[in-house]
Amino acid sequence: MKPSSQPVISLDPLPCILNQIGLPPTLRPPKTLNSSSVILTERYPLQTNIVFIYSPLVNTGSLGNTRIISEEYIKWLQGYCKAYFYGLRVKLLEPVPVSATKCSFRVNENTQNLQIHAGDILKFLKKKKPEDAFCIVGITMIDLYPRDSWNFVFGQASLTDGVGIFSFARYGSDFYSLRYEGKVKKLKKTSSSDYSIFDNYYIPEITSVLLLRSCKTLTHEIGHIFGLRHCQWLACLMQGSNHLEEADRRPLNLCPICLRKLQCAIGFSIVERYKALVQWIDDESAGTPGATPKHSPEDNGNLPKPVEAFKEWKEWIIKCLAVLQK
Repeated sequence: MKPSSQPVISLDPLPCILNQIGLPPTLRPPKTLNSSSVILTERYPLQTNIVFIYSPLVNTGSLGNTRIISEEYIKWLQGYCKAYFYGLRVKLLEPVPVSATKCSFRVNENTQNLQIHAGDILKFLKKKKPEDAFCIVGITMIDLYPRDSWNFVFGQASLTDGVGIFSFARYGSDFYSLRYEGKVKKLKKTSSSDYSIFDNYYIPEITSVLLLRSCKTLTHEIGHIFGLRHCQWLACLMQGSNHLEEADRRPLNLCPICLRKLQCAIGFSIVERYKALVQWIDDESAGTPGATPKHSPEDNGNLPKPVEAFKEWKEWIIKCLAVLQK
């Protein structure tokens, strides 16, 4: 697909400014649009689908303790990715129980919370990736760990294989609380392959902040699969973060340089993409409470989307649209 002719903010002065300021000797030079980088040497996407496989959890436990909230939450994330990576299709695959992945798991010695092995999940996803998929992404509310020596990881991805697994467990407001209901006793050696421990696994209430953090993580990591590296230019979704507080300071939007890189890869109109993002925020969100209300599994109506945390970003997008459409 050809990149859109939609004008973007001029990028030319930025490298000059950074060269004048000077970079710390340990910091790699930031990548400009014309830098030799993965996103320019490999014209993504060769396929037209982003696919996610959702939670290795849903049919043994559920978000907000009701299955319907689980399904609505996944649909919200699907819609957000459709708007963010405008022009690509986003498909949902059937939910997968933890036992189907045959992944290793443990109880974290520090938090006493269950964790599943990220690397094992990536191997499972690689086998399940459809031929027409640009990437396949697993999302879960179970905490992750990459190796025995690590405490945890928010997510892990393979750019070459186009697979990723991301956990939103630590984005809940009560995860670090002593009263967190997901804590379990230490596993006995004889029960290390007994996946029934995940039955009715506790999942926190979905709030606007939880949805915001989930959207950030999902789009940041898929951005990496597109070849976008950690951004060193301006405030940008693609900036790196080492802890939750730092991740919260990262904006939802891409800086002009990373936006142009993504546009080059996909070929979207920036105006139409911004309109789609505003539409996603507005859809089914009028009069939304701060968190999703409790619903019974028999209630098949659409739940209100908790988007209070997106309000400021929406106002920023509308200002951008006003400038672009002059």
